[in-house]
Amino acid sequence: MLVVSTSSAVRLLPLLVLLPAATIAASTSIDSGVVGGRINQTTAPIAEGPLFAPPYKLTPTPPRHPPAPPAKVTPTMPSALPAAIGTTSMKVKSSSVRRVVAILAPVGGFILLSILFLGTYFIRKRRTQQQYEMEMEEEFGELQGTPMRFTFQQLKAATEQFADKLGEGGFGSVFKGQFGDERIAVKCLDRAGQGKKEFSAEVQTIGSIHHINLVRLIGFCAEKSHRLLVYEYMPKGSLDRWIYHQHDNDSPPLNWSTRCKIITHIAKGLTYLHEECMKKIAHLDVKPQNILLDDNFNAKLSDFGLCKLIDRDMSQVFTRMRGTPGYLAPEWLTSQITEKADVYSFGVVVMEVISGRKNLDNSRSEESIHLITQLEEKVKTNRLVELIDNKSNDMLAHKQDAIEMMKLAMWCLQIDCKRRPKMSEVVKVLEGAMNAESNIDHNFVATNQVYFGAAGNVVSSVPPLASHVSGPR
Repeated sequence: MLVVSTSSAVRLLPLLVLLPAATIAASTSIDSGVVGGRINQTTAPIAEGPLFAPPYKLTPTPPRHPPAPPAKVTPTMPSALPAAIGTTSMKVKSSSVRRVVAILAPVGGFILLSILFLGTYFIRKRRTQQQYEMEMEEEFGELQGTPMRFTFQQLKAATEQFADKLGEGGFGSVFKGQFGDERIAVKCLDRAGQGKKEFSAEVQTIGSIHHINLVRLIGFCAEKSHRLLVYEYMPKGSLDRWIYHQHDNDSPPLNWSTRCKIITHIAKGLTYLHEECMKKIAHLDVKPQNILLDDNFNAKLSDFGLCKLIDRDMSQVFTRMRGTPGYLAPEWLTSQITEKADVYSFGVVVMEVISGRKNLDNSRSEESIHLITQLEEKVKTNRLVELIDNKSNDMLAHKQDAIEMMKLAMWCLQIDCKRRPKMSEVVKVLEGAMNAESNIDHNFVATNQVYFGAAGNVVSSVPPLASHVSGPR
């Protein structure tokens, strides 16, 4: 420690008074303190040797600018303070976010999966449909001798939106149309659930059949679910309009020669289907509604070959009983169905043409509802003349010829199908080349199962008047 002498202290006093305390401390880096009237310094000594200095009372120089009084701070009320952001508020916010995410995540995932599933489904469906249409195009394109193919829009325009309905049956409805210079009849098949192979085979079969007594197939439509067949138009309509004396037809009853011509044409058409086609075809629904007439009353069979459109085995045929009540052969009660079922139906049609009435006519008295049952009774009592159409004088004038025609019908109506003639034999009888079988059984309605062997419980061959499984076509 260095001691400053009195004379040295006196010399330094003016300098100390002039300089502020802060400047002295900053310029000399003095760490000083007043302890017992002494000044302690940590800087280099100013003078060597011991130095004694009496205590002096140092008065600090007042500052040039007096310091401003401190601002008065007014404490804020707790309610006016903002909410503190701390651990609790962060936890609440984080919990809310997690809850929203937990709800939206599965919903978003479900929506995304649904979109992906639906997109995949429609894409695959579209591809399958395109492949199906391509296969249809290829398959029909490969068929030899296939009739003309129409688009659905073409037929829709040709029939003026299917406005003029000509008739309706079990296979579908028929509409009148005009395509170019030719009048057409468009049949819309309402059982279009069959596969393309069955339909294409059917089109090929019908298209390859050409006979003057069969309605000509002009073309077809197989577009998506639409199945339509285009036939030649028959201006006189179906046979039932001309033999039942309907109120909407004011024309006179058909004469004997016209009826004979119609019966002969039907027989020739069936002969072609049964015996002259490459494949034997059973019509299975021969009735006046399926016999069409042109301007000259030439008869043509329609709806032939459509049995393939309903693909079912024999047991299903047995349960469904294809055909129309009143025209069904007795063997429909069994599963043994051959082309001879058409022969029986032909016999029924012949009797309707001669008598000018329906086989099943509920408007008549109870004992005369069923024409074939009446035929059984009249032939046994030799009163067949009573069955001739009495509204036609020409028919009554040819009553003997009409009775001979009834005998041909009775040959076709034999319950035992093996005893019925072939249709080619029927044509020969009609053309005078041979006589009808005279040794026939005059029971035409089956009432006993012995006629069918062990066919099952047969109560009667009279078809039911109404049935959901065998409705009229």
